[in-house]
Amino acid sequence: MRSANLLNDFAFKYVFGEDCKEANDALKSLLTVFLERKVNHVVVKNSEIVKDFSKMKSPRLDLLVEFDDQTTVDLEMQLRQTKDNLPIRFSYYLARLHGSQELEGKYYGELKETIVLVFFNVNLIDNNRMCNTFTLRNEDGLSFVEESQDRMKLRTVEMAKLDVNKPLEDMNEQEKMIYYFLNCHKGMDDSKIKVMIESDGVIQMLEKRVETISDDGWKKIIEDFQKLHENEERMELQLELEEANKQVEEAHKQVEDANKQVEQKNQEIKQMIQLMLTNGMSLEFISKSLSKSEDEIRDLLR
Repeated sequence: MRSANLLNDFAFKYVFGEDCKEANDALKSLLTVFLERKVNHVVVKNSEIVKDFSKMKSPRLDLLVEFDDQTTVDLEMQLRQTKDNLPIRFSYYLARLHGSQELEGKYYGELKETIVLVFFNVNLIDNNRMCNTFTLRNEDGLSFVEESQDRMKLRTVEMAKLDVNKPLEDMNEQEKMIYYFLNCHKGMDDSKIKVMIESDGVIQMLEKRVETISDDGWKKIIEDFQKLHENEERMELQLELEEANKQVEEAHKQVEDANKQVEQKNQEIKQMIQLMLTNGMSLEFISKSLSKSEDEIRDLLR
C-alpha cells in the first residue's frame, strides 16, 4: 500500500495544480464532473504553490482556477476532520473571491462568476446529497437574482456521504472520483480502484498523476505538512484560549462594575438615611419609607 493520499491538501493541489498538461487535463476532468459543466480550458492562477510549499506560513492550499470565460473557481480540499466554523469559513472564501475583482470604471454587470468548490470528509449539510450548491436566497427559497445572473456560488462536496459499499457499476462519475480520492492510497490492493484504473479513462489519468509522487519524497512531504497542520492547530488553540481569557476578564470586569454600582447605591442610601436621622426621623419611619428592615439600615450605617 502506497503512502500517497489525495485527502492531503498538498497532494490534492499537486495532482491537479502543477503547471503541466497532465495536471491540467486532470483538473478539467475534476471540474467537469463536479461543476456539471463542460470545461475545455482552464488556467491555474497560483500553480506556484506546488513548487516550494516549504516557505508557506499556512497549510491552506487553495487552487485559484480561471476558465476561458473568466469564471474563477477557488478549489479546496479541506483536510482537517472538523465541522468547526466550516460554513463561516467557506462563505468568507466566496465573499473574498468575489470581492477581489477589479471593478473600477466598470459596471456591476461586468462582474464575472465566482465559485468556491470545496471537498471535505464530514457530514455538514442536513440532506442526502453529496453535492450541494448554495446561492443567495430568501427564507422561502426565492433567488435574490435571476439564475442566469447569479455570479456567486458555493459548491460543497461531502465525501463522507459516499456509500463506499455501493457496487462500482451503480456509481455515477462523482461517486467514482470521490471513491478514488478516499482510497487511492490502497492502489491495486482495492478491487474497485483496480477496476477503475483498468477501465476508466479519467481515473487512469488521476492514477498517473498520483504515481508521480515518489514514496521517499512523499514521506518527507507528509512529515513537513503534518508539522504545518500541527502548527496551525496550535495557533488556533492559542487563539481560542486567548479568546476564552478575554471573556473571563470581561466577565470579571462586569462583576467589578456591578459591585461598584451596588456600593455606590449603598453609599447614596446611607447618606439619605443619615440625612433623615439628622432631620429627626425615627428608625421605624425610615425603615417603612425605604422598605428595609431596621437591621438592614443599621448594617448600612456601620
